Amino acid sequence: MKNLENKVAIVTGGNSGIGFAAAAELSAQGAKVIVTGRNKESLEQAETELGVTGIQADQTDLKSIDSFVEQVSSQFGKVDIVFLNAGIAAFAPVDSASEEHYDSIMNVNVKGVYFTVQKLLPILNDGGSIIFNTSVNAHLAMPNSSVYAASKAALLSINRVLAVELASRKIRVNAVSPGPVETPIYGKLGLAKEEVDGFGAALGEKILLKRFGQANEIAKTVGFLTSENASFITGTEIIVDGGLTVNPVV
Repeated sequence: MKNLENKVAIVTGGNSGIGFAAAAELSAQGAKVIVTGRNKESLEQAETELGVTGIQADQTDLKSIDSFVEQVSSQFGKVDIVFLNAGIAAFAPVDSASEEHYDSIMNVNVKGVYFTVQKLLPILNDGGSIIFNTSVNAHLAMPNSSVYAASKAALLSINRVLAVELASRKIRVNAVSPGPVETPIYGKLGLAKEEVDGFGAALGEKILLKRFGQANEIAKTVGFLTSENASFITGTEIIVDGGLTVNPVV
């Protein structure tokens, strides 16, 4: 059943990983989907494979966000769904984390997301849906993740506040917090393959379902939150982590 017929959806960072899977899911439900990304080649690949519209944009550059919003408005008029998926992950211990490390994460994961929402609000239809892609790292005390965890915790706070601020427009605002998911992001952490494999094996044992999630499983949750099936849900966070955060100590 196509629940999103005649809806226009934006997926930031929709050219790979969870964003790509979410774009596929929303498209399958009947939405006209726009995906953003910085890599032109991967955007073109998403356009070809998914039949979506790709727009090159840099979330760290407010002028780029302005240009993106103008292009969306010109081509599509209004939008109904915004999945704020674009983000980066990088890790460093607190005693050696640099200002560059801090700024790079916060500029993409918090500042860029915040102003993307702000600038899209004038073209977001009343009754629309906003979804933040956050992370269970906001709750877990994972070593070396202090800045990344803080960036995702910030989005959870913004999520709740915007749910209140936008309630008068009947705009629902929610967050999905994935646990470990098999996406290309694990190949971008500056770790050797052996380190990534070892990390994945150790983490997998902490997950109740004994495996990493799949991007399409997160996408299904996004699809649910955008649909009428979630019409009475706002200001909340859905954790999709295979039981990682409730795994008992003993």
